Amino acid sequence: MHYRALGNTGLNLALISYGAASLGNEYGNLTDEAAGIRSLHVALDGGVNFIDTSPFYGRTLSENVLGRAFKEIRRDRFILGTKCGRHDVDRFDFSHDGILRSVDESLQRLGVEHIDIMQCHDIEFGDLNQVVNEALPALHKAREQGKIRFIGVTGFPLKIFRATLDRAPLDCMLSYCHYSLNNTSLLGLLPYLKAKGVGIMSASPFSERLLTRQPLPAWHHAPPGLKDACRRAVEFCDARGVDIAKLALQFCIQNPDIATTVPGTANPDNMAKMLKWIDEPVDWELIREVQKILEPVKNVLWPVGRPENSEDLNAGW
Repeated sequence: MHYRALGNTGLNLALISYGAASLGNEYGNLTDEAAGIRSLHVALDGGVNFIDTSPFYGRTLSENVLGRAFKEIRRDRFILGTKCGRHDVDRFDFSHDGILRSVDESLQRLGVEHIDIMQCHDIEFGDLNQVVNEALPALHKAREQGKIRFIGVTGFPLKIFRATLDRAPLDCMLSYCHYSLNNTSLLGLLPYLKAKGVGIMSASPFSERLLTRQPLPAWHHAPPGLKDACRRAVEFCDARGVDIAKLALQFCIQNPDIATTVPGTANPDNMAKMLKWIDEPVDWELIREVQKILEPVKNVLWPVGRPENSEDLNAGW
């Protein structure tokens, strides 16, 4: 496993991390909790050292499953990140007191004394003034109390990161669906983030299953044209005996400016596959052919969050 520095935090994260959304059954395939926990052990044994979760995943299920798993795992074997502010599909609380409660509740569910990285979750659904003036100061207070170590934000529209960082410092950030075979919008923001010394994490290398053989979750909001193009790319790779998910993951981990890529699986066999793919040769010719198929829908997005926080889908980055 190779590791990269996360901004100025002093943390070094593995090229891929363990995304625990699947432990919250967000993709509807957690039929065996024990198997899900085995997938975590496969990741850790393979050198993965960062675990990313949230109270939102499974409405606390993911954190609770991890809390049970952690009873058998030494705390020094992993760097732990969770989130705060989002509790349900349409329930958010970025207030000062709400954030402090969320920190304490996560600590209890996870069964740990401290959380390494705490990030405000999907801030595009909140008032960014409240995020800056209440949520982030609350996290600084939690850090002073020794409950968390580093502070960040996550979300879908790229504009929220600049809007936040222009007003408040952050240790790190997590973007999703903006660095993959079909969307490299994050590239336009990287110079700004690097200048700020922010650690950069990218999730959803498979574009929330668009770039896999698996069925899409019911909540996926990608427009039909994007879904169709990705399905053609999947079938193109299948005809050549290649799993497009392998190409998707390999493509994402090549960028040295992105500290870690966060896929999610509760399947130990799939976790083992991803670890294997890291060391296999990259077929750049096939990747270019796939990108030609996806070119008509390159960087196609969909609106997420409050209108004032959502990306201008015609602006590009």
